[in-house]
Amino acid sequence: MIKIAVFLTLFTCYVVYSATVYSKGTNDTTVITPEEQIAVTRGKLLYEKNNCTSCHQIYGLGGYLGPELTTAYSDPSRGEQFMRAFLMAGGPRMPNFHFKKEEIDALISYFKYIDASAVSYKKPIHP
Repeated sequence: MIKIAVFLTLFTCYVVYSATVYSKGTNDTTVITPEEQIAVTRGKLLYEKNNCTSCHQIYGLGGYLGPELTTAYSDPSRGEQFMRAFLMAGGPRMPNFHFKKEEIDALISYFKYIDASAVSYKKPIHP
């Protein structure tokens, strides 16, 4: 009887959580121009095509070999130039994908968009 009660409690919590995430959790207030939307979409397609998720996480989903990228764009220790350098030449654990400048720009647009939409994901900065 206790197993059934635990199951029903956990299942109810899961349903409530899922309903919240899929309704309120996906409200996107980030406004971008149509040109930026094209670049973001192209960056996302490149991210998926090169299977970046196998090593990197976005919103906590993905691999653990590379760094989490959700807020990498606004991270003071990383940022846009740091990401451009890695995308251009690779690194110790990251292969060089030989991206063209336009592809790097598209990926950066995608990371910038993700960063802007990660309002609840960012940790508050304390002085």
